[in-house]
Amino acid sequence: MINPQRLRRLLRQLIDIYSPSGKEEDVLAYLHSYLQKNGLSAIRQSVDDSRYNLIVIPPDTDARVALIGHLDTVVAYDLENYGYQEQDDLVFGLGAADMKSGCAAMIEAYLSLWEAGHQQLPVALVMVVGEEEEGDGAERLMEEYHFPWAILAEPTDLCPCLSCYGYMEVQLSAKGKRVHASLASRDQNPIETMLGLLLHISHYMVNDRPEGIYNIRNLLSTQAGFAVPDWCEAWLDVHLPPHAPIGDISLELEEIVDRVQQESPQVDTNIRLATIEAGYELPERGSVVEALQATYSRHSLAWEPRPFPSHSDANQLWASGVKPILLGPGQLDKAHAPEESISFQQVVDAAELYRDLIISLLQ
Repeated sequence: MINPQRLRRLLRQLIDIYSPSGKEEDVLAYLHSYLQKNGLSAIRQSVDDSRYNLIVIPPDTDARVALIGHLDTVVAYDLENYGYQEQDDLVFGLGAADMKSGCAAMIEAYLSLWEAGHQQLPVALVMVVGEEEEGDGAERLMEEYHFPWAILAEPTDLCPCLSCYGYMEVQLSAKGKRVHASLASRDQNPIETMLGLLLHISHYMVNDRPEGIYNIRNLLSTQAGFAVPDWCEAWLDVHLPPHAPIGDISLELEEIVDRVQQESPQVDTNIRLATIEAGYELPERGSVVEALQATYSRHSLAWEPRPFPSHSDANQLWASGVKPILLGPGQLDKAHAPEESISFQQVVDAAELYRDLIISLLQ
C-alpha cells in the first residue's frame, strides 16, 4: 500500500533541494541515495559532465511503460523563500505542482510494489533533467532506451491527457544603426519596428489562429544611453492544438516578418524558429489506455480525456516513437507561479493511481 508519511517526507526533501534546469546535481545525488536505501538500483545515464537521468528497470524484463518525471524546476521567484511549506492540506514550494509532487508519487507507487514482492515489473521508473529549458534529459533518454508507452507526471489535475499541444519557440530580431537620440526616426528605430512586428503577429494570432496561445516572453534591446539602439530582440512562445497546421503557421509568421521588412527597409528584421515540436493525439484504445480506463473506474473517477495545453517532454517522446500519456497531480495554473502549491491528498491519490495502473498491467 501507499505510505503517505513516507511520500510526504520525500516530497518535502525534493522541494527543499533547489534544482533549476542545468543545476540538478544535488537533487540527483539525494534521490539516487534514496532509491538505493530502499532497495531500488538506479542507472545513472549521463546527460553532461555533471548531470544524469535516473532509470530503474527490473533486470531481464521488457518495460512496456515508463513512468517519467522531471526533477528540474524553473528559476526560483524568491531565492530566500522557495522551500517546502504546509497549510492544512496544501503544500507550497517551488516545484510543488510542476512536478516534484508527480515525481514523488511515481517513486512511492513503484517502491510500494517493489516492497510487496513485485520484482519483475513491466514498468520503468525514469527521472530526467532539463525539461524546463533544453529538454536534454529526454533527448538523451531516447538515444539509448525505447518504451512503447510512457506516463508523464505533468500537472493535469489527475485528468488523463491523451493528446498534447504543439509548440513553437520564436526568436524575432531587428537590427538598425546607432545614432544620436535627437536624430531618431520611427522608420530607423529597431524598437519601433519590433513593436510594430509584435502588433502584426498579435492581430494574426487573435484573428486568424484564435485556437492558439501565444506569449511574448522576452523583449530586449541594446542599452543605448542617449542614442537610438542598434538592436532589439523578442522571444515568443506559441502553443497550438494537436492538429493545428504548424507548418502553415510557421510560414505565415515568416510572411508577416517579410512584410514588415518591406515596410521598414532601413531596419533588418528576421525570424528564427528556435524550436518546433508537433502536437499529437492518441486514440482511446490500446492496452495501456484500457488499463488506465479500468483504473479510473475502480477509483470511481470520471474518464474525461483532454489535451495538455503546453509542450513538455511528451513532444520529444512522441517524435521518438513513444506513445505518451500525461497524467499527474497539480494544476497547470499553479506551475511557475510565486505561490506554487498542490493538495497533498491529490499527491496521495496520484500515487495510488500509478500503483493500481501498474497492477493492471501485471494482469
